[in-house]
Amino acid sequence: MLGEVLVESETRPAEPPVFARTGIRVLTSLPSGQDLDQTARALAERILDALPQGMLVLQSFTPDSPAGNRLADEADALLEAARARLPADRLLEETWRAREAGATLVELCVAPGVVMMGEVPAREALSLSPGGRQRMRRGADSPSRAAMKLEEALVNLPFEPGRGEVCVDLGAAPGGWTQRLVARGARVIAVDPAKLMPELAHHPRVEHVQESAFAYTPEEPVDWLCCDMAWRPLEVAQLLAKWGRRDWATHLVANIKLPMKDKNPLLLRVRHILTEEGGWQGLTMRQLYHDRDEVTVTAHRGQ
Repeated sequence: MLGEVLVESETRPAEPPVFARTGIRVLTSLPSGQDLDQTARALAERILDALPQGMLVLQSFTPDSPAGNRLADEADALLEAARARLPADRLLEETWRAREAGATLVELCVAPGVVMMGEVPAREALSLSPGGRQRMRRGADSPSRAAMKLEEALVNLPFEPGRGEVCVDLGAAPGGWTQRLVARGARVIAVDPAKLMPELAHHPRVEHVQESAFAYTPEEPVDWLCCDMAWRPLEVAQLLAKWGRRDWATHLVANIKLPMKDKNPLLLRVRHILTEEGGWQGLTMRQLYHDRDEVTVTAHRGQ
């Protein structure tokens, strides 16, 4: 432990840690509280020395702890001072283009007692948001905060549900995920014994199937399987594995609820069920910024 909510490792993990928001290769560290201009100059020189070519996305963050959050203004000031000392033509302003542009994400971490600077290729980054805090806006008409979890998961995928695609939303009520999928132009089969919000129940691209997600069988394969059910995690994993094994869906986005204890052993079992029993490929498993006692899983079939 480097400090509260900060962990370092001598080697890069084979799999991205489930509970990590961001991960960087640390290039340098300096004591905090020094002269701002001097620190910014030292960081800029180290950036240019370590990364002499290519586009850069420069960000700053603080550890997401009470002590870390009090340093937010200091982090913002250091970011602006460092940016001013880097070539403007190498700084990519549109962060969302970082992956397609082959840019490098450079993060300045201002923590109690220390300032660290590190990098990660944008295509390998766990998140393109500073410190992995991918804040999503909750629409005024959203029936629940669940929609923000789906939005954050889709931001980190190279593709997303689009116009004309068919999505099954298991455990859909009251309709947070269904609402966001419809907004993207998709057609949604919402599966839940409970009622949807009225505007979704009568939407022309929403079919509401009022039965249990465990009993539902699709008439034909669909493009996306989405699932955010407050149910026992291993039973949900078995259900998702059945969909993969029977080739009922091409893409998967799901939330798995976590127990109070023994989270990691359970997640290992969930991973085994989804990949070995369900045949899902390219599986990612992360606790996103908007997740609570849960993790978000993404995967695909036949690609």
